[in-house]
Amino acid sequence: MTDLTPAHLAATRIDAPAAFAFAHLSDGRRLGRWTLGSMDLAPTDEPALWRGQSLFDGSEALVEIRPEPRLGLIDFHLGPAGARVPRVSIRVTPGPDWGLPETSCLAAMTTWRAGWMDDARWMRTVKSHELEVLLFRAQIETDWKAAQ
Repeated sequence: MTDLTPAHLAATRIDAPAAFAFAHLSDGRRLGRWTLGSMDLAPTDEPALWRGQSLFDGSEALVEIRPEPRLGLIDFHLGPAGARVPRVSIRVTPGPDWGLPETSCLAAMTTWRAGWMDDARWMRTVKSHELEVLLFRAQIETDWKAAQ
C-alpha cells in the first residue's frame, strides 16, 4: 500500500430540501440505483440489511443502512455478518445552515479505506464515489422536481 490516505470525501449541493434528500439517500431501493458497488439492492430477511451486486466484478454486496435523522447522518455498514463495518457515511445538512435556500442542502459522503485495499482498489473506490455523488444529486433533484 503506497497511498496512505485513510479516507476520502466527496460532496455536493443538492437542489432539494434536506429531509427529502435524506429520505432518498437512506432508502435501499433508491440507493441501489446509484451505488456502483452494490446495484439493484433488495431487502434481506435481516432488518436494515440489503443485498446487491457490484457492477465492477459481479460480487455480492451486503449493505446495512443505519440512518440517524436527528444527526442527518446515514452509516452504511458493509461486509458479511460479524465483520460489517461502517465504511461509508453520508451527512446531509440543510441549505439554510450555510446561507442557501430552504429547498437545498449539502451532502458529503465519507469513505474509509480498509487495510486490505490495495492502491488500485482504493483508487477505484475514490473515483466511483466522486461519480456517485453526481448520480444521487441528479436523481434526488429529478424526483424533487417531479414531486412539485
